[in-house]
Amino acid sequence: MPKSSPEPAAAERGVRIDRWLWAARFFRSRALAKAAVESGRIIIVGPDATGADPDAEATAGQRPKPSRELGLGLRLQIERGGVRQTVIVTGLAEVRGNASAAALLYSETSASIEHRERARAALLLQRAGLVVPAARPDRRERRERLRLKQSADDEHEDDDHE
Repeated sequence: MPKSSPEPAAAERGVRIDRWLWAARFFRSRALAKAAVESGRIIIVGPDATGADPDAEATAGQRPKPSRELGLGLRLQIERGGVRQTVIVTGLAEVRGNASAAALLYSETSASIEHRERARAALLLQRAGLVVPAARPDRRERRERLRLKQSADDEHEDDDHE
């Protein structure tokens, strides 16, 4: 039997952090969300300025368990793909909805947005010098690259021994 309206029940008692991360579309599956929480890529930073979640003060800076229940106003730090986002929980849901509904479940802090944009710009600058070859290297090119790499490794080993 499908749930008609999960929102009121979720708002009363809270939602598991792994389920919320999945519903808010930070991760593609609940298993990935649970793995992220267990590996420490999700950190409870603390309560929002409104102080809506009184338990958040005591658990600030801690790595939660996947079964930890979230409340409104909780501030989370989420690391995905080497990028950290700081978000404030603005809505609770146990069921995954569309992207526009998921966007209503959180708001990203302005400092987090700025940091993410700077990291993205730095990555684009690093990749600016990358030239992708049009085709695979042939035998001669592979051997030349291998010789070049081996000579660079030999020079590096000589530097280490001195």
